[in-house]
Amino acid sequence: MSNLILIAGVVLFVLVVLPMIVASFLRNVEAGTIRLVSWLAGGTVIYRGPGKSKEIPLLTTGTTISSKVINVDLDITDQTADLDENGTPQPIKVRVLASAIVSVGDTDQLIKTAANRFFAKPEVDQMNTITDLLSSSGRRAINLLTHDQLFSAKGPSRALPAGTSAVTAVAPPTPRALVAADGTDTLEDDDDPLAVIIRKACSRELTDLGLIFNSLNIKVVQSEVADARRRMSAAEAQATADIVSAQQARRAKEAQLEAERNISDKQRELEQTRAANAALIAQAEAKRQEAMGVQRVAELDATQIAQARADAERVQIEAQAAAEAEAIRIRTVASAQAEAIEKVNQAIAAGGESYFRYRQIEMLPTIAPKIADALAEARLITISGGENGGAANNATNQIASVIQTVLAAQLVTKGGVLGDLGGNGVAAPMSPIPPVVPPAPTRK
Repeated sequence: MSNLILIAGVVLFVLVVLPMIVASFLRNVEAGTIRLVSWLAGGTVIYRGPGKSKEIPLLTTGTTISSKVINVDLDITDQTADLDENGTPQPIKVRVLASAIVSVGDTDQLIKTAANRFFAKPEVDQMNTITDLLSSSGRRAINLLTHDQLFSAKGPSRALPAGTSAVTAVAPPTPRALVAADGTDTLEDDDDPLAVIIRKACSRELTDLGLIFNSLNIKVVQSEVADARRRMSAAEAQATADIVSAQQARRAKEAQLEAERNISDKQRELEQTRAANAALIAQAEAKRQEAMGVQRVAELDATQIAQARADAERVQIEAQAAAEAEAIRIRTVASAQAEAIEKVNQAIAAGGESYFRYRQIEMLPTIAPKIADALAEARLITISGGENGGAANNATNQIASVIQTVLAAQLVTKGGVLGDLGGNGVAAPMSPIPPVVPPAPTRK
């Protein structure tokens, strides 16, 4: 039982008492804070957070101060150090709204001073102290600066424009270098004159409190002169804007007119080009029509020539076919006549003189007019001067020849013989009766 109590006591000591002892010796120092630990001998150890501070209960005393920056809003109203043309003071009332930033110094001595003089006060007194200190430094700076220097961001002052109060800028005694709390020089040539003067004026008071001046941000600088200048500047800007607008409108109008003139010129050139192109196109079309006319005439001539050639060839072919047909017909007729004559001769040879005479008598009514016409058209001239029957015999022979010829023709054309002797009972077509040519007269 005693062993269990001993073990429980050891565990309790290890888990509870020992951490409490360690926690009492080591204390957290948060970020943005500074821990000051004082020992019995009078020494002070400073711990900057975040970290741990070593403290022994009953032997040390510790306090924590803030190392964060302090932002102080300033509203300062005072008069400037302007002079007129005669050197008489002519101050201008101005109002400056600014924001200053201060913080605890970096050295141990400044930290100890801030802990004893500044952070020992209540928070309300702390802010009032810093505000009063910076405001008084700001008023002193305004009294040393001119109106133009307050309104200029950096550098020397500029002359006032015509029409406003005539003031001359008085250059303030702005130092080129400031001595920091640690004894080093800090160049301030590029800083705002107001910030430079405020820093120089309040640096010693802030150092006495363990603080340092970090920066000054001027938000607004207000004055009647500035308002008048602002209104004048606005009017001038508006006038300038109106002038610029009018010039731009005029330039725009001129540009528009120039563009319209260029467009008109381009359109005129385009119309001229179109007219020239139309003339060229008309000429080309006329030439094309002329060429097409020539081509049509040539095609028509070629067509006519081809048609003439075709007609000639057709006529030639038709004539050749007609000639061949006529030749065939003539040959057929001649062959038929020859065959008919042959058959007549055969019939005459078979039937004898009696058949021939029978046919002559039968055809006498038909052939008598023909014989009379033939005898009337025949010119029988007989000249006899010798023997062999004399003129009467020759005339009788000629008449008999004419009658025989007419009779033979009639026999053939009328189908007397062919009608009886044709193979199919149809007389073959015969050529027209040749004219009766009387025998030539004989001269004796």
